[in-house]
Amino acid sequence: MKTLELSLGCCNYDRTKGIFDGRVRMEGCSLIPFALEPEEIFHRVFRGQEFDVCEMSLSSHTLNIARSTAKYVAVPAFLSRAFRHSGIYVRADRGIRSPSDLKGKKVGIPEYQITANVWIRGMLLDEYGVRPEDIRWRRGGLEQPGRQERSPITLPEGIEVEQIPGDATLSQLLESGELDAVFGAKAPSCFLNGNPNVVRLFPDFRQAEQDYFSKTRIFPTMHVVGIRQSLVDKHPWLPVSIYKGFLEAKKLATEELKQIGHLAVTLPWSVAELEVTQRLMGEDYWSYGFAENKHVLDTFTRYHHEQGISPRRVNAEELFYGPALELAKN
Repeated sequence: MKTLELSLGCCNYDRTKGIFDGRVRMEGCSLIPFALEPEEIFHRVFRGQEFDVCEMSLSSHTLNIARSTAKYVAVPAFLSRAFRHSGIYVRADRGIRSPSDLKGKKVGIPEYQITANVWIRGMLLDEYGVRPEDIRWRRGGLEQPGRQERSPITLPEGIEVEQIPGDATLSQLLESGELDAVFGAKAPSCFLNGNPNVVRLFPDFRQAEQDYFSKTRIFPTMHVVGIRQSLVDKHPWLPVSIYKGFLEAKKLATEELKQIGHLAVTLPWSVAELEVTQRLMGEDYWSYGFAENKHVLDTFTRYHHEQGISPRRVNAEELFYGPALELAKN
């Protein structure tokens, strides 16, 4: 059988480094990797389907599954995961001391549908009783003007989303006080530059996120791995081969993190940090696989539909290629 040569659009994380440097080989195929930032990958994938294999936004993939417009099938390799209490930035002069104080406020978002904001809104509702309808949403680019939703969405009545002026950014409006807060995956530059009027809602976000995990056992999933549907139709073995390769790459990264004789990352106590994390979250804290993450995915698809993004509640199983849901065991 001829080896398939496929393009890969993906971040060069420690957990994908083995694919980029050639230590991980995929059965039946070889990947030509492009090391790109997620925003560029998502734009190129959902507008032009440029890559054969790619890192994908979980939210956009869920939306496409709900609409039956998906061009990619996914496997449960969660390349990006992150707690998002740290992603809520507020004006220090607006009396916003707790999540309930966000009610009625103008909150900037890069897109309503991005995965990070789905998790933030869901957490605010489940943990603090703040509904999407309670907030006045303002959409636009965080640092560059003109950003809009990558996929058109129709939201229920009662959810107010307005586009900011075409020459403005969320960071500028937060700094000037025209916005009360900004939610997102990245910190606005006005916060990074030390503006004293812009602070995190959760100053000790690490403790808040640890408490959230201890209560919910949820480590939010952000991105999955997608394979072009037309390729899968021709080569039904391909998704499992791709998935096994990403599993192997994550295994290599985890083993490197454990090496105390020669540290894998440029941090003096990285091994100690790994041990602390595993005591709290378990040995395989960054788990891949469907069964291991079903409760996380069920929560996400509920949030996605409750917030009016997907027109129907997607069953978590629908997000992934069936044979990749459970691999053979020795």
